[in-house]
Amino acid sequence: MEEQFILRLPPSVAERIERLMNESAAASSNPDEASLDLSFSEDGRNGTFMIGNESFPASLLDLPAVVESYKTYDDSVLIKTADIGQMIMVREENDPPPEGVEYKHGLTPPMRDARRRRFRREPDLNAELVNQVEKHLINIMHGVSVSIPFFSPFTC
Repeated sequence: MEEQFILRLPPSVAERIERLMNESAAASSNPDEASLDLSFSEDGRNGTFMIGNESFPASLLDLPAVVESYKTYDDSVLIKTADIGQMIMVREENDPPPEGVEYKHGLTPPMRDARRRRFRREPDLNAELVNQVEKHLINIMHGVSVSIPFFSPFTC
């Protein structure tokens, strides 16, 4: 499997990169104008994307679902190349940073607000019950006999 990521750019930056890719490197008069750099800070989630001398803030976000990537050599057979679970989002300097580490939307319009609409929410657990079960499991692992009262799933 290959290593891949999704790079989401503002439209102005995407146009600039597309223009640089379409021009040949030899035709470019200034090699610094064509340089790209991506560096992250200590936390590994926030960083800077540089194109030429301009810098843009970037964030590494988790996607709500895994995206599969495919490629083909003959336009008829698809070969899976990667599972992509994260996206690097570059934004303009004045745009607000994303909230949290998970991007709540998918990559396509049907996946809008995917986490809320498509996945079960986490169950509400009784902390006292969890602690009691944990103690019982530790006692069982140490060979101590434990009397466990009947827990009904409807009383939690």
